[in-house]
Amino acid sequence: MTAPTLADAGIVQFGTSRFLLGHVAAFVHASREAGHTRDGILVVQTSPREAGKQKARDLDTHREYPLAIRGRRDGRDIDTRETITSVAGCLIADEQWEPLERHFVEHARFVVSNTGDSGYHVDDDSALAEVPKSFPGKLTKLLHARYSAGREGLTVLPCELVSRNGEQLQALVLELAQRDYADADFDTWLTTRCLWANTLVDRIVSAALEPVGAVAEPYALWAIEDQPGLELPCQHPDVQCVTSLAPYEMRKLHILNLAHTYLVHRWQREPQPRIRFVREAMDDPAWAEELRQVLDDEVLPTLAEHLERPSLEAYRDATLERFANPYLDHALQDIAQHHAMKCQRRLQPVVESARRRGVATPRLDDAISSAQSTTHSQ
Repeated sequence: MTAPTLADAGIVQFGTSRFLLGHVAAFVHASREAGHTRDGILVVQTSPREAGKQKARDLDTHREYPLAIRGRRDGRDIDTRETITSVAGCLIADEQWEPLERHFVEHARFVVSNTGDSGYHVDDDSALAEVPKSFPGKLTKLLHARYSAGREGLTVLPCELVSRNGEQLQALVLELAQRDYADADFDTWLTTRCLWANTLVDRIVSAALEPVGAVAEPYALWAIEDQPGLELPCQHPDVQCVTSLAPYEMRKLHILNLAHTYLVHRWQREPQPRIRFVREAMDDPAWAEELRQVLDDEVLPTLAEHLERPSLEAYRDATLERFANPYLDHALQDIAQHHAMKCQRRLQPVVESARRRGVATPRLDDAISSAQSTTHSQ
């Protein structure tokens, strides 16, 4: 399929991160190549950082970019490269608000976002500003322009790593709309004509390619919680419309994220750590066996209260395979940031549930206790 024009860009993507380039844009590219959709992507750069603006200019110049897929999936080593052609253009919100607003009103059908850890911070922002500072402020102003033009609502698919992200973003936008516009009809349009989907994303996009491009692992998931009237922006095997995100969130938090945190605990126990990366830990028989025992003896029997055992085992196998990715330098030192807090969020709920079920968790208990001791000694 030929490259999309701006008129084809029914997907407005807020964020220029390598994650979006290797996740959403890659799915849309594959869907376009298969003839499932004609929608292209207009990327919007939203931050005031000059480095981010330069990245946006590079993306607008190099709209076709390479995506390297490197790692293991289903027992196979994969090292391939493809050219992603789904991006129609890139606009910098601070500098090109008028063409952005015009495009949003005339062509948008879907909104996708991944705006980082502070993406939902509103502070004292206002949608009435010439260019609002926050992402929710910008989105509210654009949606009001679309509503004022008498256009249909659209589908919002946030990808931020926030639980119930669609509901949270809708609440922020509605609060801004009520405060800044005080228009009950606009409030109704936002809640009944726009569709706000909760989603969960999972893919390691490990590196950027210069000037534009990304390196990603083979594993990918974009789980989107179904609701009446939901239409997806693309079709792809890794884009799944699901009844509930709860099982996906539970598996990711208490298997994949828990396993990362347990490896940090194991790393911190070493007097002189010789292992730096997750893949090195998986190459060491003692480390790999200990992690597997934690999952098999303590985690999976506990999570089986809520989820089917075969789905837990399949996700465990996929997680261990992803950890063994020979192309990915995922540093344990980086994962160790905020370790005690991560133990409380990722390990403690499993331990508490295990106690109710009579499942022993000696290794998880030790990891939590060690993290608490380290915190108290600092």
